[in-house]
Amino acid sequence: MHKPNITMACVVHCKGKFLFVEEIEYGNRTLNQPAGHLEKDESILQGASRELYEETGIRAEMQQLIKIYQWYAPRSQTDYLRFVFALELDDWVEIAPLDSDITRGLWLTLDEFNAYIEQAGQCARNPLVIQAIQDYLKREFYPLDVLTVFE
Repeated sequence: MHKPNITMACVVHCKGKFLFVEEIEYGNRTLNQPAGHLEKDESILQGASRELYEETGIRAEMQQLIKIYQWYAPRSQTDYLRFVFALELDDWVEIAPLDSDITRGLWLTLDEFNAYIEQAGQCARNPLVIQAIQDYLKREFYPLDVLTVFE
């Protein structure tokens, strides 16, 4: 039986800017949404909130589901199921990563994001980063109650 990796990510938006976290991967500075892997004994929503906190210092509950993506990462030869959530903040907050893999957090417009990834040695972590932003901008969200935990 094949078991893909389950990850959660959060598109955080505030006053026309998106929150990205920067980390080093394969020698490049990469931008990603706050994201990570589901851990044992946690729900997908709990995992998304935990990853948001660990990578940014922000404590918040997810507000809406943007989409669920299935993606094969050719470089690592890994299959992923990525649950992407939306979070709208009223004001920008200072980013204080607890995760040592995160070098910093950046509030960027879509144009600023594109300028960042066009520079040598910098890129998006994967194609789902920009796809999640594009889907967020469509404003076609799903309620969180589509995710149900059975115990």
